[in-house]
Amino acid sequence: MRKIFKNLSLIDVKAEEVIEDGLIIVENGRIEYAGDFNRGYSEDNKAVDLGGRTVLPGIIDSHIHSLFDASPDPFGSLEEDSDSMITIKAVGFMEETIRNGVVAVRDMGGLDYLEFGLKKAIDNDLIPGPKMQVAGRLITMTGGHGHLIGREVDSPAEARKAAREQLKAGADFIKIMATGGVMTEGVEPGAPQLTEAEMAAAIAEAQKADRKTATHAQGTEGIKNALRAGIDSIEHGVFLDDEAIELMLENDVYLVPTLAAVHCIVEEGVEAGIPEFAVKKSEAVMESHIRSFQMAREAGVKIAMGTDAGTPLNLHGANLYELELMVEYGMEPLEAIRAATLTGAEMIGLDNELGSLEPEKAAHFVVIDGNPDENIRDIHFVDQVYKNGRLIR
Repeated sequence: MRKIFKNLSLIDVKAEEVIEDGLIIVENGRIEYAGDFNRGYSEDNKAVDLGGRTVLPGIIDSHIHSLFDASPDPFGSLEEDSDSMITIKAVGFMEETIRNGVVAVRDMGGLDYLEFGLKKAIDNDLIPGPKMQVAGRLITMTGGHGHLIGREVDSPAEARKAAREQLKAGADFIKIMATGGVMTEGVEPGAPQLTEAEMAAAIAEAQKADRKTATHAQGTEGIKNALRAGIDSIEHGVFLDDEAIELMLENDVYLVPTLAAVHCIVEEGVEAGIPEFAVKKSEAVMESHIRSFQMAREAGVKIAMGTDAGTPLNLHGANLYELELMVEYGMEPLEAIRAATLTGAEMIGLDNELGSLEPEKAAHFVVIDGNPDENIRDIHFVDQVYKNGRLIR
């Protein structure tokens, strides 16, 4: 089935420019043409008039937790809720996510592989939601960050086996924990946890299976351990230094800053019911988090958008707030939009399908009632969302 859309401003994320009089032609759920109206339109064609609104590729959130409920204490909810309740909640979260323009996500750690069923249900069109990549059980040291939902290991051999277990379960990528973090009581965000050798063993297994790897990494030493071990992306990157940034550039490693995660905890605080230990740790790292993001951007590190949605008061469906923070802390609006589309698609290996509006790619796009290329806050005014050329919202 052929669909034509006219009277729109088209954001070209590759060129980081806007085509003011744009046209999109969709054929059987794929982009046939996206560009200047005068080059692609025939008066014989019947087109949908978008009323001058802005169109951009579907957003990619490269770091979420689909089973976390974004309550003040998500780990507490996971412990209290039944598997069925956790899953039912997650169905709603993923519907909210795609209705607000996010067409693909990386789930960075769930619970007992429940998120695998969620992914399968979306793939089979049983429920609405974004395309999902899932990591399964994150790999952490005994008592390390995320151990409540993770696979604990204490040697390279155990890390290798843990990675193999996730691959056997059907993981799309492997997530490992290089440092402590904010949401696990009793661990420090800056402290190294898994060793370089342990991470290298897990990464080697992923590479053999042609899978990518990502690491929760906040402290400087742990970040550099992960980089030397061969990681593909650094998640959070709170305490970057010049050497870490140089290693990222040398090895073509991406940064997923997840600025919203710490921001929401600090903004809402203990008054909202967030555990005091999480608030105190977030307050302690927030300044360094912002500075590290700015240092990486200025140095030319590839940055992909990720929110850590599901963490305290970091709501599923509010993912686009991350772009606002990225601009507040230094990016240009079109630069942030590229980070949330093409760069994210490249990082997760889906740039042949997603990330930009080009011929043969999936017709996933968002219609914004405003001009986010000029004022990034307009990104929140999502008017329509299309997945494979079909109207979702």
